[in-house]
Amino acid sequence: MSNYLVKPFLKWAGGKRQLIKEIKNYIPKYTTYYEPFLGGGAILFALQPKQAVINDSNEELINCYRVIKDSVEALIEDLRKHKNESEYYYDIRQWDRNYDYEKKSSVERASRLIFLNKTCYNGLFRVNSQGQFNVPFGKYKNPNILEESLLISIHHYLNNNKIEILNTDFKEAVKTAKQGDFVYFDPPYDPLSDTAYFTAYDINCFNQDEQKRLKLTVDDLTRRKCQVLLSNADTPFIRELYKDYKIVTVSASRFINSNKFKRGKVNEVLVINDHYTNS
Repeated sequence: MSNYLVKPFLKWAGGKRQLIKEIKNYIPKYTTYYEPFLGGGAILFALQPKQAVINDSNEELINCYRVIKDSVEALIEDLRKHKNESEYYYDIRQWDRNYDYEKKSSVERASRLIFLNKTCYNGLFRVNSQGQFNVPFGKYKNPNILEESLLISIHHYLNNNKIEILNTDFKEAVKTAKQGDFVYFDPPYDPLSDTAYFTAYDINCFNQDEQKRLKLTVDDLTRRKCQVLLSNADTPFIRELYKDYKIVTVSASRFINSNKFKRGKVNEVLVINDHYTNS
């Protein structure tokens, strides 16, 4: 039975919270759940699989999940010290520009990421080409920096089930997937236009070459008789790339963007391979 208290602890651009009901219609029966682009974990926490391999290329994000799993009490204690003040915010944001950042403990780094996510402008996680967090202070009146019961609930979920947490390439993350397993891909989306606003979530650029490499991985998983579901933008490039697969159009609301005029309803696609066991 799922624990309703287990849900995303971060706001994450491209997160799937408002598409959970739609995506659940396409979740098959499976043995092990794989999610190579974990992000905020909305689908993971909605499904709460007993056996899963989760991954993201963002090292700071994955550090957060590992700290919640292994050191949640220390994380909660560290989160208590943060202040919703502009000068303090920029001091904390500055950490990854300092030479001694790598000397910070995993708990301090996880606490920093959660604090910045809760207090930065529009809850947007963005880094520059050097991998430095560069979102301005959000000026929120009373942000909920510490959600103690939520963190504890996630801690229990990660420890009471067989959840492997990786920080590697998406192809490497699914190398152990086999027939009967289910892989959900939610990669950085193909831009809706050549001039579409691009936000970097880590220092790795996910361009069309990477989209093509991902498609080859989907092909390989299909040959291995794994069940695959992929989310992406509804663009001519993506439709052509996956023309040999079943494609379902869904409507999504996007609320996290630095440009308020680029928030709202947009079409997305779900790409489905032919090894499903659901009805």
